[in-house]
Amino acid sequence: TMEIQRHVARVSEMRQLIRELGAEAPEHELRDLLDEAERELRNVRRVADLVLTAFFEGGKPKERESKRVMYANLLLAEDEASTAAPAATKLPVTPLHWELEFPEVFERENPGFDAIVGNPPFAGKNTVAAAHAPSYPNWLKQLHAESHGNSDLVAHFFRRAFNLLRDRGTLGLIATNTIGQGDTRSTGLRWICKHGGHIYRARRRLKWPGEAAVVVSVIHAAKGVYSGPRTLDGQYVETISAFLVHSGSNDDPERLKANASKSFVGSYVLGMGFTFDDTDSKGVATALAEMRRLIEENPRNREVIFPYIGGEEVNTSTTHAHHRYVINFRDWPLRRADFGATWQDANDHTRRDWRRDGIVPLDYPEPVAADWSEMLRMVEERVRGTRASHSTAPWWQFERLRPELYRSIDGLDRVLVTPQTSNAQALVFVPSEMVFAHTLLVFPLTDFASFAVLQSRCHQIWSAFLGPTMKDDLRYTPSDCFETFPFPENWESRPALEAAGEAYYDYRAPLMVESNEGLTKAYNRFHDPDERDPRIARLRELHAETDRAVLDAYGWADIITDCEFLLDYEINEETWGKKKKPWRYRWPDEVRDEVLARLLALNAQRATEERMAGTGVRPVGGSARAAS
Repeated sequence: TMEIQRHVARVSEMRQLIRELGAEAPEHELRDLLDEAERELRNVRRVADLVLTAFFEGGKPKERESKRVMYANLLLAEDEASTAAPAATKLPVTPLHWELEFPEVFERENPGFDAIVGNPPFAGKNTVAAAHAPSYPNWLKQLHAESHGNSDLVAHFFRRAFNLLRDRGTLGLIATNTIGQGDTRSTGLRWICKHGGHIYRARRRLKWPGEAAVVVSVIHAAKGVYSGPRTLDGQYVETISAFLVHSGSNDDPERLKANASKSFVGSYVLGMGFTFDDTDSKGVATALAEMRRLIEENPRNREVIFPYIGGEEVNTSTTHAHHRYVINFRDWPLRRADFGATWQDANDHTRRDWRRDGIVPLDYPEPVAADWSEMLRMVEERVRGTRASHSTAPWWQFERLRPELYRSIDGLDRVLVTPQTSNAQALVFVPSEMVFAHTLLVFPLTDFASFAVLQSRCHQIWSAFLGPTMKDDLRYTPSDCFETFPFPENWESRPALEAAGEAYYDYRAPLMVESNEGLTKAYNRFHDPDERDPRIARLRELHAETDRAVLDAYGWADIITDCEFLLDYEINEETWGKKKKPWRYRWPDEVRDEVLARLLALNAQRATEERMAGTGVRPVGGSARAAS
């Protein structure tokens, strides 16, 4: 360490000498000093590169430490391999060690940069993992405490830039429009605001001026004490939180125990060979005519054939009708076999066989997939060979069945559903006797009061801020959007909510049939300022009445429900052309932000109350989210 500090100090001295000599010194003398500084720096870079290499070459902390010690010993021994440092070339990019490249910046009193500006890359977790060394996501999480694997890469650039600032330094970075949402917000702006950072200027949704169809945010933040003005989308405000709103906490909302087991992702089938579908262009699904023949020849086959519905049908069908069916063997074993022992006396070997091969004793009393031999043969022919080697589910079962979902809706006539990815943000009731695809979110709720709350702009605002996005579409996840949402107290027993929800739903359903439009098209008209159909105008009124009932249930009579046609983001009118503008019929920003701030405060209050009552809560984030 002392040797490294000596090299770094020497680099700083020579660079300082270059600055002092100035333009009057001969060029060759300045170049010699710069070359000498570079030689000094090269020795230190080699050490830093090998430390980083040790991390990426080791899969676990113990392996990384072993690699680090090995490279350190090579350097100490001045081994030829250490001089060449061949392992360092395995890194996906050449590392830049800021403190080494700019020692005069980091060796001074109050070290760090005065300002950092830039346009960092945006990349989701899958892109990050695919484009870098296998350990790169783990490196980011180790480098930045309290960060999440689901975060966009841009949040890590915010963290790195903030860490490189000196006290009273500032940054100005372009970001993805999700920088104030979900895991990206929690990894980046939340941590910054909780560790001495202050956002003093933010533009939340700005259309990229170039050719790329991208919506960005522009964020300016200061490190340390800041007493200057703050502007949010051009308006002066007292504060700007990590959610990019004008008030409220920076903390993640917490999952509420009261909301547990009331929201589910549908089944992930993973195998079109399970399905009967006349619209399949790939020729993998079986025709509906064949399904009807199978049922006609053996009516018992109907017991394992279920209607199958996903987000697309809910969004596009005027009646949210399914057009597919799926073979569903639930979580049943594959077949029975004679183990020479009764089920009651089955030993550990028998149970291991069941988990591995799906074989149970002859006297196993429950159904097994082989009880429907022809249906099982179809699945074996069409699915078994297509399952990836890393699949964790038995080949005759869905990849993720979601048994907790189907237990929760057992005995219900209908359930509320919403597509996982959609800009309509609309919910509908559908029959419960179906298999729901993973593109749907399912709520075991049957009353109109629940529909009213979840369809209201209160919940839409909440889910838009807390859920991730796909392109510019909203993506709903139970852990982010539902489990954290603070419902009005006793919402299920409020007659005003029930009445408002029923009036809204009963008007919207026949409207879509009359107009021959699904949810997507209906809500495109809903948000279109040029739409003059009085039926759409009435739908807007009913939505506002539902919002009023929900706000009153919260006790927020001071919130005005008047909406405006506002652009979701700024556009260049000269270059936009004839494309449909991103209008949305919504509350003004100041109303939206106020409601969000109150909901965040209410979540914190409810979480505290649950902790005091001993029921417990879990913060959003971490491995528990993976299931959703």
